[in-house]
Amino acid sequence: MYTEKVMDHFQNPRNVGEIENASGTGTVGNAKCGDIMRIYLDIDENQVIRDVKFKTFGCGAAVATSSMATEMVKGKTVQEAMEVTNKAVMEALDGLPPVKVHCSLLAEEAIHAALWDYAEKNGITIEGLEKPKSDISEHDEDEEY
Repeated sequence: MYTEKVMDHFQNPRNVGEIENASGTGTVGNAKCGDIMRIYLDIDENQVIRDVKFKTFGCGAAVATSSMATEMVKGKTVQEAMEVTNKAVMEALDGLPPVKVHCSLLAEEAIHAALWDYAEKNGITIEGLEKPKSDISEHDEDEEY
């Protein structure tokens, strides 16, 4: 059911924890399944993500997608982090069962929410970034992810 990579990131999650005085913090959830994901970003003066941590309350797939997403944005610029999509997270994990695709969407939205917080704190605009939803179940059920 789950790939080896999903199991590895669930059993040995990377970047768990929080960053005090984070440059940006994003919290998103899915009211339907109960998953809650919080991502903390430490961004330097060159807009490079120096460090990233997460705390996730949810299923194994939610923990695995959080872990993989943090690995994918660490060391990247803010603009490069914007390119980390839920599809990219799923591909990096060698796939997710269809009923767990929403977990990868949570990871993408949590990164965007943390970047939004960073942009708000610094009075900047990040190209392509829209105000995040705090509950991803606000999306239409029929919408393709």
